[in-house]
Amino acid sequence: MTDCIPKKIEFPPCKNRKVEAEFSGGNVTSDGGALLLSEADRITGLTKRIAGKIRDPRRQESCEHSVLDMLRQRVYGIALGYDDLNDHSSIRKDIAIQTAVGKDVDLASAPTLCRLENRADREAALAINMAFVESFIKSREDVPEELILDFDATDDPVHGEQEGRFFHGYYRHYCFLPLYVFCDDQLLVSYLRPSNIDASKHAWAIFSLLVKRFREQWPDVRIIFRGDSGFCRDKMLSWCERQSNVDYIVGIAKNSRLITLGESLIREASARFEASREKQRLFGEFQYAAQSWKTERAVIIKAEHTLKGSNPRFVVTNIVGDPKWLYENLYCARGEMENRIKEQQLHMYADRTSCHGWWPNQFRLLLSSMAYTLVETIRRLALSETELEQAECDTIRLKLLKIGAVIIRNTRRVRFLLSSAYPWKVLFIRVYARLCAG
Repeated sequence: MTDCIPKKIEFPPCKNRKVEAEFSGGNVTSDGGALLLSEADRITGLTKRIAGKIRDPRRQESCEHSVLDMLRQRVYGIALGYDDLNDHSSIRKDIAIQTAVGKDVDLASAPTLCRLENRADREAALAINMAFVESFIKSREDVPEELILDFDATDDPVHGEQEGRFFHGYYRHYCFLPLYVFCDDQLLVSYLRPSNIDASKHAWAIFSLLVKRFREQWPDVRIIFRGDSGFCRDKMLSWCERQSNVDYIVGIAKNSRLITLGESLIREASARFEASREKQRLFGEFQYAAQSWKTERAVIIKAEHTLKGSNPRFVVTNIVGDPKWLYENLYCARGEMENRIKEQQLHMYADRTSCHGWWPNQFRLLLSSMAYTLVETIRRLALSETELEQAECDTIRLKLLKIGAVIIRNTRRVRFLLSSAYPWKVLFIRVYARLCAG
């Protein structure tokens, strides 16, 4: 049955004017800022570096879409807010995205992209994570004196029969347990794991590889491992202690022995609260050795007392310094990493791991991580000292990437006629100029 589309649609009048609509506006897009993603990709060389590492068993003379083109299409799509593979059935015809990818014909269909995902394997996952590390190294213009590497795990809920999904007692649902590693806001590793493991599983191996690579590039750099109590394992701490200029500051779960060792400070905080009825935070340090440890280690205590009662917290570290400064300024700064994970999960759709196979889901996590890396590049290189300097990925997407535009493409050029009402014109121009200079 043929769908009849009326040439003109009439709406109720506005201020005595007729309101009419018709489908004759030409090529219009809501993704006029896609070109910024392309520029960020050019600077980092991210997708080009990764595409060369992905296995492609297809007969090349019969292929319309290269791995590089499909990778860019998928990553740019995620950064622009198209989280579902089925979205590409329509956006493949969007000239803005075609131009950003470097094509002037329809992009790959959803089934073609699905086959790309299902060809993912261990070698591809390793190559992509290595590309993140190399991109980070390339981004550093100076020789850093210190690198703080944040490790954290999070839950990735699943709702089907995916390979590797298990019920997690802490999160109380079926999920994966991906591991993320960041240095400041820059992503170094995103590693999908089943949830029936210890939160620190493989963290030591990944950290040792990162230390080795960074020491190849910067022999004298000081490296600090930072994580919550899920990473307080003797193997990790002992390895750091055996290395030169490698330190750690890690949370440790409170227990009766730690409470006993910090009892005097906890009582003092309680007494001060009772006297003033104001929140009290006292800091101290003592030596402690868990049964699984081979040696004593320095533990910092934060003895806090509020209206809700006593709330002591503990951190183990081999860094010498004032306990209050180490806790508040060094350890607590890891909370920023949790915001970066939220950006990955919520804004870059890293939780869309709905494939049945394990490696396609790992690949989807990495696609989201690539999209995050491109948007973070825009934030880091082009948005410093602007109103969006601390903006999250979804805000950057809304204000810089989702721009209405009419596109005119002919044999000589492609013109993007951006919306005259776009409120961030000056910022957009500044961002592009900075990316070009970057």
